[in-house]
Amino acid sequence: MSEYTKLMLRLPTEAKSFVAREARRNGSSQNSEIIRCIRERMEKLQAERMPEMAGK
Repeated sequence: MSEYTKLMLRLPTEAKSFVAREARRNGSSQNSEIIRCIRERMEKLQAERMPEMAGK
């Protein structure tokens, strides 16, 4: 099981609206959408920094 920690987060209004819209569109929670965005960014950075490890 994954370990979780709480984070108080302040977002600009337009970012909050985007997250809410994407959550509705995908049938998920706003929390899940934020996590998805962070994971996508993490994967992108990892691929840029370690191209030989990309896709593994």
